[in-house]
Amino acid sequence: MKIGKATKLMAVAGAATLTASLAACGGPAPSDGTSNSQTGTLVLYSSMTDNDLNVLTDLLGERFPGIKVEIVNGSAGELTTRIQSEAGNPQGDMMWGGLDMSDGDKYTSVFEHWLSDYEKDVQPAYKSPNGFYNMDHLSTVAFCVNKNLEAQLGLSIKGYADLLDPKLKGKILMPDPTSSSSAWNNLSNIMAVFGNDSDQSWEYIRNLLGNGLVIASSSSAAFNTVEEGEYVVGMTYEDGIASLKKSGGQNCQLVYPAEGTSASAFGTAVIKGAPHADLAKQVIDYIMSPTGQVALGEALGTLRMTTTSPVNSQYLPPTDTITWVTRDVKWLAEHRSAIIDKWIQAYTEIVGA
Repeated sequence: MKIGKATKLMAVAGAATLTASLAACGGPAPSDGTSNSQTGTLVLYSSMTDNDLNVLTDLLGERFPGIKVEIVNGSAGELTTRIQSEAGNPQGDMMWGGLDMSDGDKYTSVFEHWLSDYEKDVQPAYKSPNGFYNMDHLSTVAFCVNKNLEAQLGLSIKGYADLLDPKLKGKILMPDPTSSSSAWNNLSNIMAVFGNDSDQSWEYIRNLLGNGLVIASSSSAAFNTVEEGEYVVGMTYEDGIASLKKSGGQNCQLVYPAEGTSASAFGTAVIKGAPHADLAKQVIDYIMSPTGQVALGEALGTLRMTTTSPVNSQYLPPTDTITWVTRDVKWLAEHRSAIIDKWIQAYTEIVGA
C-alpha cells in the first residue's frame, strides 16, 4: 500500500496515520542477523518523504512479512513535540528522519539509549553523537529551482549570492527553522559557508529576509510548491528534490550552492517505553546493517547513506562532483538555541511578528 499525499502533513492533535499491511509469507533467514518471523504492529513516526516511506515499507514487507506498519508523518518539530507529550504513555515505537546529528542530547529523555549492532559499519564522521541516534542517512543542502520561472526572469541561479537578486523578491521559500530540521540544515550550511555566528552569516541572513524570503509550514513545500510554479526557489535538501524528479517532476532542477554545501547525518531511534520496542530494534538493526543500507539506498536512488559499503544512488550526482564545505557539528549542537533566537529576532525586525 502506497502512501498518499493526505498523510504527508499532520497536526500534533489528531495526527493522520496510514497502515501498511505486510502480508505474511515464508522466506529464508536474513543474512544480516535480523529476524523475518516477527509479527505485530510497528508505529513509525517519520518526517521522511512519501518516496522514502514507500520504499522502506516495501523492504520491510520482504524482511518482516508478518508485521503491519502504521505511519504518522509530519515535520521533525511536530513529531518530537508529540513524542514528548506522550512520554507518560508512548503511542509510537520509533522515529525515522528529522533526528539531526546537531541535536546533541536535546531529546535524551524520550528515546531509549540503544544503538544497533551495526554501529561499527557507519562511516567514522557519522557515528552516533549521543548513544541513541542511529545515523542512517545524510541530508545535503540544495536549492530546488523552477527552471521555467528562472528562464522567464533571465536568471541563472547557482549559489547564495544569486538569491539576493531583486527579481527573486518574495519568490524564495524555506521551511521554519524553529520547527523544521531541513530549515535548520540550511541555516547550518550558511554558517558553514560564511562562518559560525559571523557578521557575514547574519548579514546574509538579514539580506535574504529583506528580499522577501517566505517561510513555509512544512519541509515538503520547499520543493512541491516550486515544482508547481508558486515559487522560483526552495531552500531545501537533495533527497526531496531527487524524489520529486524520480516521481516524474519536470519543472525543478537540483542546484547545490556554488559557495559550497554540506550534509548533516539524520537518524532513527527507539522511543522510550515503546509498546513494541523489540520490533523497533529489529527494524532499526535492518536499516543500519550493510545489507539494509545498500538495499534502501539503491531502491531509493535519492538518498546518501552512512554505511561504509558502496551505494549506487542513481538520481544523485557523484559526491566528488559537488563543492563541499565542512560544518562544525559540535559547535552547532552547542549553539543551536542561540542561533534560533537570533533568527527569530532578525525575522521579527525585518518581516514582522
